[in-house]
Amino acid sequence: MDRRAPVFHTLGCRLNAYETEAMRELTAAAGIEDAVIVNTCAVTSEAVRKARQEIRKLRRANPGAKLIVTGCAAQTEPETFRDMAEVDLVLGNTEKMDPATWTGLATDFIGETEKVRVDDIMSVTETAGHLIDGFGTRSRAYVQVQNGCDHRCTFCIIPYGRGNSRSVPAGVVVDQIRRLVDRGYNEVVLTGVDLTSWGADLPGEPRLGDLVMRILRLVPDLRRLRISSIDSIEADENLMQAIATEPRLMPHLHLSLQHGDDLILKRMKRRHLRDDAIAFCDEARALRPDITFGADIIAGFPTETEAAFANSLRLVEECGLTWLHVFPYSPRPGTPAARMPQVDGTAIRERAAHLRAAGERAVAAHLGAQVGRTHAVLMESARMGRTEQFAEVLFDTDQPEGRIVSARITGQREGRLLAVPA
Repeated sequence: MDRRAPVFHTLGCRLNAYETEAMRELTAAAGIEDAVIVNTCAVTSEAVRKARQEIRKLRRANPGAKLIVTGCAAQTEPETFRDMAEVDLVLGNTEKMDPATWTGLATDFIGETEKVRVDDIMSVTETAGHLIDGFGTRSRAYVQVQNGCDHRCTFCIIPYGRGNSRSVPAGVVVDQIRRLVDRGYNEVVLTGVDLTSWGADLPGEPRLGDLVMRILRLVPDLRRLRISSIDSIEADENLMQAIATEPRLMPHLHLSLQHGDDLILKRMKRRHLRDDAIAFCDEARALRPDITFGADIIAGFPTETEAAFANSLRLVEECGLTWLHVFPYSPRPGTPAARMPQVDGTAIRERAAHLRAAGERAVAAHLGAQVGRTHAVLMESARMGRTEQFAEVLFDTDQPEGRIVSARITGQREGRLLAVPA
């Protein structure tokens, strides 16, 4: 590898990882050299702290390179990074995806006189379909179909980092997926900030289910389609129909639930109540009995009582959740929740630990139920793949990377399934 090629460091969500790959292609086309590019996350104060820590570490490791900070934290608080001596340039989320940004930097790097290039993200009205060749593994590719969010949950800073919701037209998405399938990818994952809002800004206001059905109809050679995190209250009729009738749509949904107590959900300014979440999971499971659910849950949101937390803990069982992403609440400056009465930090950590333990039990139960069954496993490496429900599977012998292999599950170990070729 060219030692002068840019060094990238990505923090945060899968969408950030996608955009890093797009930047990798943009910087290569522009001829950018001797640069370190940090793509930051702003979801919590802890995420910003980690970004600053990584920037200092990367500066020590690359003393002669230009260090560029971009991503959501750069968008929401550019002054934080402008004031770091290690940083040469701060780019906003719009600027990082603009080819003109990188071609300009290749010929005339902006110095101290213009250290910050961050425009008003709320003025952005389009999301381009960045046609990268896929990333992650040789078997799975991610396609950004939506960006931004029109909702204003009281704990969340992300709309101010990503802007309002905007969608990639369906034809652009289908063309990109065709190209990825032609390159040998067996699985495509649709990504976005608020995926179930896809289409609201497009002519005719199509819904996410319409996009899913169109992809599966127009790209018949696509073996597997996955959906990343969705807001279950916004699931449309066609999406439920796809869950019920389309075997190529994988039976795994990650849900943005956040809490299991109605009063806390209202204070979060969420659009669902606990019974809505339970009803959605019951309906989806009735349509597709083998479906599994992941979920984001926040522990210790302001004003959360022990009884409110108990409702969140019970939701794991009542919804039949398997894969939990547990977030200990930390106040995010600039959000309404940061001004609410805060929960004691020790209680937050203890509650998060209880939720994680519940998640570990749910995973163990799911994996145990798979022993003796046969799964179609998409190989991510020679000896590791994933089931349709996204469980990791380990083999003792090499399998063809990127292929879908039939596997008999023989056991589980440390949160992974063990298998032999069927």
